[in-house]
Formats: sequence, structure tokens, C-alpha cells
Amino acid sequence: MTYIKLLRPKDWAKNLFLFIPLFFSGEIFNFAKLINVSEGFVAFCCIASCIYILNDYADIENDKKHPQKCHRPLASGEARITISLAIALLLFIAGFFIAYQISHLFFLLLGIYFLLNIAYSFGLKNIPILDIFIIAIGFSIRIRSGGTIAAVHVTIWMNIMVFLLALFMAAGKRRDDVLLTISSGVNMRKAIKGYTLDFLNTLLSLISAVMIVSYFMYTVSDRVITQHGTNRLYFTSLFVMAGMMRYLQIIYVHSGAGSPTKILYKDRFIQVCILLWMVSFYFFIYLKHNSFYHILGL
Repeated sequence: MTYIKLLRPKDWAKNLFLFIPLFFSGEIFNFAKLINVSEGFVAFCCIASCIYILNDYADIENDKKHPQKCHRPLASGEARITISLAIALLLFIAGFFIAYQISHLFFLLLGIYFLLNIAYSFGLKNIPILDIFIIAIGFSIRIRSGGTIAAVHVTIWMNIMVFLLALFMAAGKRRDDVLLTISSGVNMRKAIKGYTLDFLNTLLSLISAVMIVSYFMYTVSDRVITQHGTNRLYFTSLFVMAGMMRYLQIIYVHSGAGSPTKILYKDRFIQVCILLWMVSFYFFIYLKHNSFYHILGL
């Protein structure tokens, strides 16, 4: 169980971003493409878990000072370093082997993701602003990889939205780190010295505003309207705005940004927003020829 925990399977939810291009293209029921993207998901999970292990190894001392991260297998001493690094090596080999079988371009993208995150783990995470940009770039690589595997076009607006969403969540997590530093008096990571609550509050307000506008621009862009045969996708922005407001409420009112993945698993309001957003998108993309769609006058 200790070594399963080391892989951080809960964080594999981030790799579901690979399926976004396939879903938005209207081809989520294309079985062959769905299988290919699923294989890409497995490859990404292997490499992500490999990176998590290497990151935990590089950050053992800092994690010991953190109230939550001190319970991680390596920081707590539950997992042996030699065995953990051996598992990381096996995951590295498996991930890139699967990626190479899928697509050479996907193999390259996964390689860029790996190198970027290794650089992050062993130094770049200590540089303020650059640290959250690297996290956001990782999500952009995910959707680009999903589009490459499924052979579907990833629009500029989709790339911008995913990048901004990841930047927003990373800034929220840094705000939580600043609060922990203030309350404990211990610097959890070097990059925190480059952040203040006022600065991060400004970033969160700025990014959330730009992201909502970008989402509106995506839904009404000519390419998207032509691709999906409907100009009603802007209705889905209701759930995007509700989800954003809830996340801001968690950050400012409850001071609980912490891990975005934990929020996704635990917060019912955000779960409902995501579900309704997906259902509404499914309705407009996949059921536009359904009689019920036309009865509603859409």
C-alpha cells in the first residue's frame, strides 16, 4: 500500500485532460481513437508517477516540514529510497515504450513533459512565477498530446483556456502555501519568498477574468461554430462561471485551496458544475440532430 501511495494514483485525474480534444471534436464514441487515447493516458500516468517519485526524492527535507506532505512515503520514511527509485525507472521504461508504440510525435511530447518536470523538480520550482508557468505548460502538453493521439485539431482558444485554468489552480495552491508559511513560520518551499497574499490575490482575479472571457471567445468562435454546427455553446459558460466562483470561494472564504485534485474529489458543488458542463456540451455537440434539441428551439 505504501508504494501504491508513492505513485499518487489520485493525481492521475490530471491526465484525463488527454481526452478533452476527443470529446470536444465530437468523436468520443470513435472506439479506435478512444482506445488510442486510453493507451496514451496509461503512458502519461506512468511518466507522471515516475516524476512524482523523483520529485519526492528531491524534496524529502522540505516535505518533512510540511504539515501534509510530511506523510508522503519517502518523507515519512515508510518507503525505501532504493526501491522507490527502481519503481521510477520501471515506470519510465513502461511509459515511453507505450508512447513510442502509439505515435512518434506523442513520444516526443511526453519526452518534453518529462524533461520539463525533471527540471522543475530539481531547481526550476524554486523560481517564483516560472514555477506556476511550468505547471500550466504541463497541462497544455496534455491536451496537445490528446489531440495528437486522436488526430483531432486542438484550437488556440482551447489551449489558452487549459493553460489559464492550470495557471489559476497553481496560483491558488501557492496562496495556500503562503498561508501555511505565515501560520507555521516555516518556509515550505523557496519560491514562496517571491509571493505575497496581495500579489497572489491579484493574479487569481486577473487570471479568472481572462479565462472566462477566453471561454466565451471559444464558444462563439467561427471555427467552433462551423465544426459543431451550433452557436449555442455559450450556454455552457454558466457552469464554468459557477465552478470558478466556487473555487474562488474555497480560496478566499474557506482558505482551502491546497491540492486542486483533492478539491475535485471532495467538493460536491464543483463536481456538479463539471457534470452539468459535460452534459450540456454533450447535448449541444452530440444531440444537435435529436428531436428534443429542436423542440427546445435550440
